[in-house]
Amino acid sequence: MSQPLGSFVLILHSHVPYVLGHATWPHGANMLHEAAADTYIPLLWMLEELTAEGVQPNITLSFSPVTVEQLADERFKDWFVRYLEDKERSATDNQQEFGRRGDTHLEYLAGLWRERYAALREAFCERYQRDLPRAFRYQQELGHIELMTCAATHGYLPLLREDSSINGQIMQAVASYGRLFGGRPRGMWLPECAYRPQAMWAPPPQIIGPEAPYPRRGLEQFLSESGFDYFIIDTHMLGGGGPEPVAPDRQDTLGKLWGKVWKVREPVRYHGDKSPYLAYFVGHMYEDHPAVACLVRDPQTGLRVWSAEVGYPGDFCYRDFHKKHIPGDHRYWRVTDDSGDLGSKQPYVPEDADGRTREHAGNFLWAVKETLRAAPHPGGRHPVLCAPFDAELFGHWWFEGPRFLAHTLRWMHHDPDIELSTAHQYLERYSPDVAITLPEGSWGAGGGHWVWLNSETEWSWRREYDAELDLRALLRDHGTGHDETMRSLLKQACRELLLLQASDWQFLITTGAAPDYAAARIHCHHSDYKRVAELARRYGRGEYISQEEWDAFGAICARDRIFEDIEPEWFR
Repeated sequence: MSQPLGSFVLILHSHVPYVLGHATWPHGANMLHEAAADTYIPLLWMLEELTAEGVQPNITLSFSPVTVEQLADERFKDWFVRYLEDKERSATDNQQEFGRRGDTHLEYLAGLWRERYAALREAFCERYQRDLPRAFRYQQELGHIELMTCAATHGYLPLLREDSSINGQIMQAVASYGRLFGGRPRGMWLPECAYRPQAMWAPPPQIIGPEAPYPRRGLEQFLSESGFDYFIIDTHMLGGGGPEPVAPDRQDTLGKLWGKVWKVREPVRYHGDKSPYLAYFVGHMYEDHPAVACLVRDPQTGLRVWSAEVGYPGDFCYRDFHKKHIPGDHRYWRVTDDSGDLGSKQPYVPEDADGRTREHAGNFLWAVKETLRAAPHPGGRHPVLCAPFDAELFGHWWFEGPRFLAHTLRWMHHDPDIELSTAHQYLERYSPDVAITLPEGSWGAGGGHWVWLNSETEWSWRREYDAELDLRALLRDHGTGHDETMRSLLKQACRELLLLQASDWQFLITTGAAPDYAAARIHCHHSDYKRVAELARRYGRGEYISQEEWDAFGAICARDRIFEDIEPEWFR
């Protein structure tokens, strides 16, 4: 039997900021409801369909801790059932409306959406027992998927001022993963694929003025100390330092795949340029800490999915995302053309769309094989095509996305030219033998930090830095709490800081998607942090605190009840 051309690693990253208790629509809890109904349950259906056929999907799924914690929250479970009932009821009303108008095709579509939301409700309540984290955990225990994690609230790690903030984001991720998925995570999705190497660093001067640089550890060092094996980078990040041949030590360290890596005794020439189709160890201080590897996003096949001009989701047969029917917000139209004119949209035809998913899956399979065929094999290395996407693209933004994935994974499973692997499976079989250094950057526009740090968002970083410095002083003066009341105050202060640090707020401001909502959330978590921190100081000094103030603290805790195992020690 001929050897495969290489491995294919599909990574789907899911993240919804903390929205429970912070409005419902258009920005708020419905963001989570839509992700669960449009993406998470359809992905579970797809996994169950494939595995019933004997197909091993080997998908790597990344859930940010804040997302999976919300899915486990009893409020979400109750509200989501009501959301599905409302969608089912509105589809029934639409069906009757279209019937009275004599529009039989839209009446037929409304019936399909009614049946779909009824099936979603039945699956959530009965098959998954209202526990989506447990459903994904079960898929991992069966060996069908690998679950990654992410920083606790998707904080933009390179720009956080304090190393203790980075440590808190990562340690909470490890704790949440163990509680909800079991065991320790092997992979970390760095929020926005944003990375910072070990270097002298100072806060951006436009935020707080000039400040003397001080040494900061590279993000791979934080990950190695927490037992992670790998993370994902964007393609342009390969522009860092030249590759250096190394020898990995397989000794188990912190549950990691590798211990340390060492320079080879005799200089070995690296054959070939740095390729996005290989894995690498990261850092120029790799001998000083357990090894961490990176996988690189493939730019070529990604364009076929993401590009607004040539991406599959823009096909004229697929269901249009933007045009909705009021009342109910159901979608009954197809993309139709590239004019962007909602008035010209034609009715959606599911059978035509399904045919296009097969064509696009075949085209994607061909593109993956041709890309791997042309990939360099320096030193005979086994290449890998890493395809990371936002999970919500499949089902939410692109309704037919899960069907596309089902066809793609099914055909890859049966294709001898493709080795379908999770990220960890690939790294376990084909350990890197080269270490590289990476520059600072992200997968945002321009490859740097601009999307999150610009003239429109500088004010938000002043609030984040203010809270970070204040928490450092608070924990210096009061430790981790001398009694349970003080510990409760300190824990809630840490929660509010994590929620303040979510990268979503700057993204929503820069893109104009929801600037007012994002600004309100920044003000909310900053002011709540300050209120809780001041209560902690007053309580520590033995001052009187009124019942009204305790009630206000209780309301904050009830609303932002996340990360039950948070430890102030992580932030010291």
